[in-house]
Amino acid sequence: MSMRRDVAGVDRVGASLARVGGVERVTGRQAYVADIPLAGALHVKLVTLPVARARILRIDATEALAASGVRMVMTAADLPDPMPRFGPQFRDRPVIAIGETKYHGDPVAAVAAETKDQAEIAAALVRAEYQELPAVFSVAGSLAPGAPLVQDPALRPGDPLANTNILREHRYGWGDVDAAAAEAEVVVEGAYAFPMVTQFAIEPHAFMAAPDGDGIVIWSSIQHPNWLQRVIASLLELPLSRVRILSPDPGGGFGGKQHAKYEPLVAFMARRLGRPVRLVLSLEETFQAVRRGAAEIHVRTGFRRDGSLVFRDVEANYLIGAYADIADRTVAKGSYTANGPYRTPAVRIVARSVLSHTVPSTAFRGFGNPQQIWAVESNMDEAARVLGIDPVELRLRNLARRGDVFIPGDTPADGDWAQVIAKAAEMIGWGSPVPAGRGRGIAVGLKEGPTTGLSYSTVRLLADGSVIVHVGTSDMGQGARTIFAQIAADELGAPIDWVTVVMGDTAVVPYDQQTSASRSSVLMGNAVLRACRDVQAKVRTMAARLEGAEEGTITVDRGEVRLADGRVLPIRDVLIRGLGRLGGEVIGLGEMRKEPVPDHPLGGTAAFYEFNCTAVEVEVDRETGDVAVTRHVTVSDVGKALNPMQVRGQDEGAAVMGLGHTLMEHYLFDETGRIRNLGAIDYRIPTSMDLPMQMESATIENADGPGPYGSKGMSEGALLCVAPAVAAAVRDATGVVLRELPLTPERVWRALHEPEGAQS
Repeated sequence: MSMRRDVAGVDRVGASLARVGGVERVTGRQAYVADIPLAGALHVKLVTLPVARARILRIDATEALAASGVRMVMTAADLPDPMPRFGPQFRDRPVIAIGETKYHGDPVAAVAAETKDQAEIAAALVRAEYQELPAVFSVAGSLAPGAPLVQDPALRPGDPLANTNILREHRYGWGDVDAAAAEAEVVVEGAYAFPMVTQFAIEPHAFMAAPDGDGIVIWSSIQHPNWLQRVIASLLELPLSRVRILSPDPGGGFGGKQHAKYEPLVAFMARRLGRPVRLVLSLEETFQAVRRGAAEIHVRTGFRRDGSLVFRDVEANYLIGAYADIADRTVAKGSYTANGPYRTPAVRIVARSVLSHTVPSTAFRGFGNPQQIWAVESNMDEAARVLGIDPVELRLRNLARRGDVFIPGDTPADGDWAQVIAKAAEMIGWGSPVPAGRGRGIAVGLKEGPTTGLSYSTVRLLADGSVIVHVGTSDMGQGARTIFAQIAADELGAPIDWVTVVMGDTAVVPYDQQTSASRSSVLMGNAVLRACRDVQAKVRTMAARLEGAEEGTITVDRGEVRLADGRVLPIRDVLIRGLGRLGGEVIGLGEMRKEPVPDHPLGGTAAFYEFNCTAVEVEVDRETGDVAVTRHVTVSDVGKALNPMQVRGQDEGAAVMGLGHTLMEHYLFDETGRIRNLGAIDYRIPTSMDLPMQMESATIENADGPGPYGSKGMSEGALLCVAPAVAAAVRDATGVVLRELPLTPERVWRALHEPEGAQS
């Protein structure tokens, strides 16, 4: 599609324009929450216990309160009775630990002092008497008969599972799996394990609160400011108009900053003290605040000998931690698409959210899907070898084609996914000879996009032709500011540097449901586009008045006003004449809704699907077990790349993040449930030394998405299927099957040298 060019001759939409705000990010000029000066702010430090679960017998703050600069030590006794609780799915999380701690890092007190050093010294002076209690840290431990309950059954009235550690059980499927199993000629099954990992955003979590007359202002590095506004208003019994959320662009989120964590605590402290307070978590404390759910998944799949799928039976247990947060939703949504993008006559999926005395799990890039994809795609690779069918061919034989209903009652396949697989296979050289000591693997990943959504935008075309775009979306590095600026520039004919995008203040910008599920370009992008079109309509009315013409004879599109006599005028020229000496502006309003669907298991159908194919080549050192990725190819169906450079950056960033949980990342616990590898020294993430020797990314663009100009969301796709692709390549190189992540050198070495530790 041909795009207009700005004054510098650069395409706006569809061009790889530099990221708006990028210079500030890389030079350190961007102000994150912790950088914002707040006069008179007290510093807060959390007090925790060196165990996971313990009965709190007594908190003695005498010494701490006597320390220099200390203004408060808040405990459960200082909060309303009953203890206020919150959570996006279940109101199960207390503002601070009450009665007992539930995980290592669960705070029992919070100290507020004049300086950070004073707060840290005083926190060490708080004396906590406690009794360590039995705890559970694994799926098996949580589900064992007689296991200690993580949550008080009184918090779950009317719940038949309240006396278990199963928070919720989800059942999906279609067809008769048991009858289909009798027809299968080949059955392949296995048990697969996915580790507990953390988001590791560069910016740790930070929170500030300040009284504001009879209301309150909260600063937070959060992805969902409007959602947080509702939480605080409810806890403090305030109208929404008295709660202002300021959310500067976060330094990475990856899902971990979606929902409230310690904002309620600092809000209560600020209200009690009548002063601003600031809590900035260390990296180690952030590890104790957010993580991805671990999972154990059993997959049994039936095929005919020609490779066609007959049935799939999946049972998944996700270890979600001590409180629900949004974790049960990740279990529900991740398991709902567990069959993948395949046409399968009979499917049965059972998934459980299992509570444990571990850090509460949250959203994480991929939202519950990478766990299932790891298991199901690994199972597909094993099946290909049993059947003697090429892994690419096996997938293509069963792949849903555009328009196929592959999940009954949901959105049909919305892309030509075979193109994606074919492109990835071509790029990796699938079928060509593999160098000695190396192996290749391929896998596909599918994620259901947003199932509901509501985004508003206000676009202001100012008197000189510059533009201000107001949106409630958070830009946490995914480049939302740039996309919205590109849309507004293209539609209203302004140079890109004449467009300002305003975000991060609930008192200024209109409502946005949330920033997640790769929704921003589609939902808020459409809201911005519609607001621009509203501006165009008003400019058309203005032009009709100025030219004495009928509105129906005038069109306004992409920054130009076209008159019936053939003249083409820049919007800016019409605007200046129309506003006249008084000046002013033209304001457009845009709204995008994705309505719920009654009785749908997820509350709504997919707005779009993220689809990715990842192909890798690895080299395995048999003496050490080290896996080196020599080539990594990722191909995504994006509908339309609004900014190809940003698409590539998101894909490659997601791919590297996927290599983290594939090869190295995982929490380690001791016998008391303490996390032993807190922080950057002991918890490994990929560095420049771990990157693939060659990384390539590509996109399939058929303009078949619901977003502006045919776009789809895409920021999570390249992470989805990294693990099964790498494991398949390791199998190809060594002959051993690995079903537990991460594929650490030790685990690979044991599989190679201790046959009883490998499956083949």
